[in-house]
Amino acid sequence: MKMVTDAVILMAGTGSRLRGDEATLPKPLLPLLGRPLISYLLDGLVRAGIENVHAVVGYAAGRVVKETQALVPSGLKAHFVENRDWQKQNGISVLAAAPHIRAPFLLTMSDHLFDLSLLRTLMQKAAVDCINLAVDRKIESIFDIDDAMKVQTTDDRVVAISKDLPGYDAIDTGFFVCAPILFDYLTQAKRNEDCSLADGVRLAAAAGKVRAIDIGDAWWQDVDTPAMMAVAERRLRSQEASRSAPANARSDR
Repeated sequence: MKMVTDAVILMAGTGSRLRGDEATLPKPLLPLLGRPLISYLLDGLVRAGIENVHAVVGYAAGRVVKETQALVPSGLKAHFVENRDWQKQNGISVLAAAPHIRAPFLLTMSDHLFDLSLLRTLMQKAAVDCINLAVDRKIESIFDIDDAMKVQTTDDRVVAISKDLPGYDAIDTGFFVCAPILFDYLTQAKRNEDCSLADGVRLAAAAGKVRAIDIGDAWWQDVDTPAMMAVAERRLRSQEASRSAPANARSDR
């Protein structure tokens, strides 16, 4: 497909499950091995070829914008979209970005960590006319499977998606390449002026418009709780140790 150069990042929520009730630092700015959580995503996006980021903010918007702007790497332009209804579900945050999007775009969350190969696989295999969801079929490796968004597929099509899905063969990684038709399905999914991203994807899947793209061996981690943060820290420390090991030591593994 044509090169995807725009991304939408959802970062409007409070992140209370990770921050705790007394914390004041917004979730995207929480430190992970000495770096703000959002910085890992921004660095990965620019390395994957993304040029423009539309970050949807809400909770503590002023602080999030100011401090995130300072973290944007060279080669990436950041545009901030305020969702004044940020206390609603995340589908409303996606719709807040709709006026700024004209072409297929990458969609993800500010609290997801990943191997660069995940994004490259998704962007290389995505189709231009539908919603492409990166799925993980390594179900046994998922941390906190009860909290994961489950996906049922038939061939390369998503046919069902829900956290409570009784039968599933993959997990939603939270990374999408979407045609702008996603906004139409989210609008259709709204009830009482509210909807989740999963609600819109579910409607699109019923219309045969959601493709599943297997990420293979690539790693990713949602960081929603302190336990998930600890898993991410261990993985990143391991990766850093591997990179810093002498070449002869790496070749002996």
